[in-house]
Amino acid sequence: MSANWPREIYQELKAANVRQVCYVPDAGHSELIRLCEADPEISTVSLTTEEEGVAMVGGAWLGGERAVLLMQSSGVGNCINMLSLQHECRMPFFAIVTMRGEWSEFNPWQVAMGKSTQEALESAGTYVYRADEAEEVAKTVGATARFAYQTGRLAAVLIAQRVIGAKNFNK
Repeated sequence: MSANWPREIYQELKAANVRQVCYVPDAGHSELIRLCEADPEISTVSLTTEEEGVAMVGGAWLGGERAVLLMQSSGVGNCINMLSLQHECRMPFFAIVTMRGEWSEFNPWQVAMGKSTQEALESAGTYVYRADEAEEVAKTVGATARFAYQTGRLAAVLIAQRVIGAKNFNK
């Protein structure tokens, strides 16, 4: 398993000319967030809720820049109504979602949204691609970014919980 997938995602974001990264703090994205924060060409914004990120991605596009929203699967439900902005205005939307409620989940509150994440995004008009192995992450992110930005569509990559690793509050 490639332990470098956060760095590989960062390189794909750079290749896609992403200049803004917004996120709700998440352990699954922590290394990627640190890499983006250290890059003077990327503006990073910590959000209080994921739907703020939907608006920020749209605003970045209107301002001539590319952005990505990083979030956990539990935050997808917060975005559904806001995704109508990009859908109706034909603006690209690109998100990278770390999954919870899957493999080796310990928190029962994560299971419901984890099970519904892909269906919820697709119901809101988002094209969804999954990376179930670490070796698939970078290529899936790069291809999905190109798809979103070149076609003006809503697109998201779901990174399986098996890739990010199981969480345990007892450690």
